[in-house]
Amino acid sequence: MASPPLPTTGLTPRQSPRWWRRTLIAARRANIFLWLEGIAVVALLAAVAATWSAFSRSGETDDLLPTMQVSVLLMATLVPAMALLVLIGRRLALRRAAGSTARLHVRLVFFFSMVAALPTLLVAGFAAFLFGTGVDFWFSDQSRGLMENANALAQNYYDANQRNVEQNSVIMATDMRETLARVPITDPDFPDFYAYQAQGREISESAILQRMPDSTFRTAVAYNLPKDTDHLQFSRKALTRLDSGESAVVVGSPERIEALVPIDAQSGVYLYSARTTEETMFNSWSRAQSIVTAYERLTGSARTLQLRFNIALVLVSLLLVGLAIWFALRFADRQVEPLTALVGAARKVGQGNFALRLDGRTGADEIGLLNRAFNRMTAQLEKQTQALVSANRQIDDRRAFTEAVLESVTAGVVSVDAEACVTLMNSSAQALLTPDGDASMIGRSLDVLSPELTRMIAEGKERAIISHAKGTELLTLAVKIAPGTGGGHVITFEDITRQLLDQRQAAWSDVARRIAHEIKNPLTPIQLATERLKRRYRTQVGDEDRDLFDELTSTIVRQVGDLRKMVDEFSSFARLPKPVFRHEDALDLVRQAVFLQEVAHSGIAFSVASSELIDREVRCDRHQFGQAMTNVLKNAVEAVEARAAEAKGAYAGEIAVAMRDAGEAIVITIEDNGIGLPADRERITEPYMTTREKGTGLGLAIVNKIVDEHGGDMSFASTPSGGTRVTLRFARNPEPVEGGA
Repeated sequence: MASPPLPTTGLTPRQSPRWWRRTLIAARRANIFLWLEGIAVVALLAAVAATWSAFSRSGETDDLLPTMQVSVLLMATLVPAMALLVLIGRRLALRRAAGSTARLHVRLVFFFSMVAALPTLLVAGFAAFLFGTGVDFWFSDQSRGLMENANALAQNYYDANQRNVEQNSVIMATDMRETLARVPITDPDFPDFYAYQAQGREISESAILQRMPDSTFRTAVAYNLPKDTDHLQFSRKALTRLDSGESAVVVGSPERIEALVPIDAQSGVYLYSARTTEETMFNSWSRAQSIVTAYERLTGSARTLQLRFNIALVLVSLLLVGLAIWFALRFADRQVEPLTALVGAARKVGQGNFALRLDGRTGADEIGLLNRAFNRMTAQLEKQTQALVSANRQIDDRRAFTEAVLESVTAGVVSVDAEACVTLMNSSAQALLTPDGDASMIGRSLDVLSPELTRMIAEGKERAIISHAKGTELLTLAVKIAPGTGGGHVITFEDITRQLLDQRQAAWSDVARRIAHEIKNPLTPIQLATERLKRRYRTQVGDEDRDLFDELTSTIVRQVGDLRKMVDEFSSFARLPKPVFRHEDALDLVRQAVFLQEVAHSGIAFSVASSELIDREVRCDRHQFGQAMTNVLKNAVEAVEARAAEAKGAYAGEIAVAMRDAGEAIVITIEDNGIGLPADRERITEPYMTTREKGTGLGLAIVNKIVDEHGGDMSFASTPSGGTRVTLRFARNPEPVEGGA
């Protein structure tokens, strides 16, 4: 078959593209196989014609062709026929092959075809040569007499061996029955006795069989049994004859004479014996019987026999090669198809489909092993993927839970890495450490946020109480540091500033009660005694000393009054009356307090701003609310007067009060342009903390306690002008507080 001419280009081989060179190579290969197929067809037709001519030429029909000529004609026919079959198998493999495993498919088919064709060709040629060389002897007179004599001799010898095997087997079974009655099979000397019995009777193979309930046999003891001997199958077939009443079953075959004799039929114990020493002679009798009758018929068709033999060899050889090619195609399909499926499945798994399973072969062969391994791999990948997804989900849930817990706790939590950079900070920590609750500290150094915490980490402290400056406030923090992962640390802290103030306030309240109790008792007797002295002895004092006497007694009474006033303040701080909450107008209460101070201090400019106050109603104790405002305004007035005294001239004092809504609270801010906050501002609300000579230090402590009982808080800050800003926050609906000391 001629192929179309290949296109030519002006490029040299070095200049042609790679794809074009591959195309040329494939075309050359295709042409080569087409030429081989054509040559094989022509050679086959020529060989068939030569064979027909050689066997059909004139002459006697019983004349034999020369052995060499017959062998050459056979080989001349087989070679192109087998070559054509191999090429057809290759073409079929090319049609069936597809995908990434096509080359493997074709190679498997071609390899199996060649492996089957070459040995078959050699065996067929050798068989033809042997047949030709043996035909001359088969048709001679000497071979006729030899075969007749050999037939009689083989028959007699075979019959004698069968009888001998039967007799020896029966005697051996009797001896084994007696021996087994005395010696168990498990006895160490039993194998030697068993071998002695078999060798002495020229038994080549032997076995003691145990009959099972389902009429099958189990080998109890074996002697010289080859692996390819199917003695159990023979025993199952012979069992029917033994059950019908025969004492022994002997069967001869070309390979051996086999016998089955019962040792103890009731117990199901049988003896299997076989003789294979002269198997060639055993096979001779069957052939000798047919040789004599067929010899005359064969001599009359010698040349036909040669032709038939050659045709049979050709057909059988081609059939074997064809079966080998068919098997190669099926085998290649069976082997390559799972590989193709496996390649496709591997690509899908690579794309993330871990639930994919191969439903093909899962047997004990390599393909099945590979498929099982692939399924185990995908199952493990799917399981691990699900475990990772579940673990990630659990981690996300735990992280969300941890974040929720961290956000809900009042304690501050900060996590830092080995370089003391902030990696985590909850909202409580942001509110306590940063001025405006700024969360931008993540990733920045802890030293910028709190040098005290950095110092604790550097010194290796686990617990400490530190002071932290938050804007204008100074907080007291109880800190605990625990080691974290990767050399980092987890810092937890709580703001105990208010706790310390409450403790101090409670301590001072107790001191105030004790002082008030100890001082108040002698005040009345002193005052009464002084007044009595004045009434009784004033007339007895001379005129020159009467004024002095009046001044001294008046001083004592006045100082006792001052002491009584101080004791009253102590008592007021130690035990404020329980607030009685009622709905009040907050703006009205503030204006009343401002009005009182404005009347008393006309030289100071007071102002009240309430534009940011929408809801003026608040639940409070009217008296305590006014007392708190009065004390704060008095402190502001005193600060302004102190600033004016320092100025030693005209100074315009100003006090501004502003009110605004803060959700569930009202915020009141009092600003002045006085002397400002003291240096020890964190203790400004502690009892008996004062900067004035005649102050008791209880005013702001009382205000702080009132604000606290009204569900609010109080804070201090400096103004740009150097004055003070006091912020009071009152809850609109405070919970009733059990008060009183």
